[in-house]
Amino acid sequence: MNLLVISRHDDLVERLRMAFEGAGHRVRHAQDPLAALANDAWDEAHVLLVDAKGDPMDGYRLCRLLRGESRILFSNLPIFLVLDHPPQEEDLQALQAVEGDGFIGSAYTIQQLLNHLGPVMAGAASHDAAPRVPILALGLHAALAQRTRDLLQHFHMEVHTPPLRNAAQAQQSLRAPVLLLGLSAGGVRTALDLLAQLRESGALPYTILLGQVKEEAVQRKLLLAGVSDWVGLPLSGPRLLHTCKRAMEWAHVKRIQVEYESAIHDLRERRSMLEIEAAALRNEVLTDPLTGLLNRRAFDQNLEHAVHQWERHRRSFVLLLGDVDHFKLINDRFGHPVGDEVLQEMAARIRSSLRRSDLAFRIGGEEFAVLLSETTLKAGTEVADKLRCRIDEEPFTLPGGQTIFPSISFGVGGAMDLGPAELVATVDRALYQAKALGRNRVVVAEGDRPPGDRVSGDS
Repeated sequence: MNLLVISRHDDLVERLRMAFEGAGHRVRHAQDPLAALANDAWDEAHVLLVDAKGDPMDGYRLCRLLRGESRILFSNLPIFLVLDHPPQEEDLQALQAVEGDGFIGSAYTIQQLLNHLGPVMAGAASHDAAPRVPILALGLHAALAQRTRDLLQHFHMEVHTPPLRNAAQAQQSLRAPVLLLGLSAGGVRTALDLLAQLRESGALPYTILLGQVKEEAVQRKLLLAGVSDWVGLPLSGPRLLHTCKRAMEWAHVKRIQVEYESAIHDLRERRSMLEIEAAALRNEVLTDPLTGLLNRRAFDQNLEHAVHQWERHRRSFVLLLGDVDHFKLINDRFGHPVGDEVLQEMAARIRSSLRRSDLAFRIGGEEFAVLLSETTLKAGTEVADKLRCRIDEEPFTLPGGQTIFPSISFGVGGAMDLGPAELVATVDRALYQAKALGRNRVVVAEGDRPPGDRVSGDS
């Protein structure tokens, strides 16, 4: 008996060889179903062991494939799934659903393997009891049809010769993997019409032409219509058997390919969903829910990156820190909901006044920050004053009709040889200086301010 083991448990394979090869059995090993297919390990297998879990195809899916579309070839093959744990109720239900024959533990001892597989290896169902593979035969004269029937029945293939008018209906019922097509019932024209009919119904199998076609133009038409191979007349038994065997192997490869492509498609869809979820989660983690600006976590990350780029490549940037003037008075007089509306409107004005490459953040209750990339200190100071004027010169009108005249003060600092925390502290001192000077103004941080530079804002 030939035992095919599709498993990544190399130690289990060694115990199987020790248990059975001494008794004359043969144990063949493949890492996964596709590897087994590639080295033709299926051809002579009498018993199959496959890992219940696997990639790209697990044992349950492989068993379902063999018992389902490939039932005609493998319905009598004993199939056992290899588990890493004792079978649970859900495992038993899954095994029953795919018509598997049992479980084998990956840690089974040699004696346990002999107890579980010994009877199967000694008395597996005989080949004679295997179901016959249906072969569809169309367009063959009576003597040729009988010749193919007598030849193939000894190799567990059953030839069906329905009337030509019922070809598509018969194929839908038989699901034959092979079509033997002759030219005796109307010649090439009829053969082409039959192929077109089967193709339109979605039931065209691997087609073998029986007969002689000398003209290359006709050969080309037949190949384009769906003929995959042909056997000349007079009929050679070995040649026909070899061609039918190759046809069934091709059909099985196509089924495995479809299953593999389905698995790859599922993985790609799963990856896309994970990427979407990751992007949504990242957006949620880095966004301030009230204003829609980036939050303090995003500010710390981007400021650290900007400082790093300055240290390595001298890529300039400017940091603005802003704080709404007398915001507590707005909350106390109008209420926190109105204060939230003021913050939202300020955030909208700041964001709409910046370039697409600039980043705006809400880093505290009424505190904002802006990172201006590739910007000089002079240009950054002008941006800060533009933002200050935009807020100061356009009062906010509330739904209730009240008008609020908020203002904001800014501290400004350019790229310096300071770490992120030291830079923030330096610009923050400039902001507090703007507050001390009367608010609603822009102050450049000490060390960045050119000689004679004046503070912008109200004097």
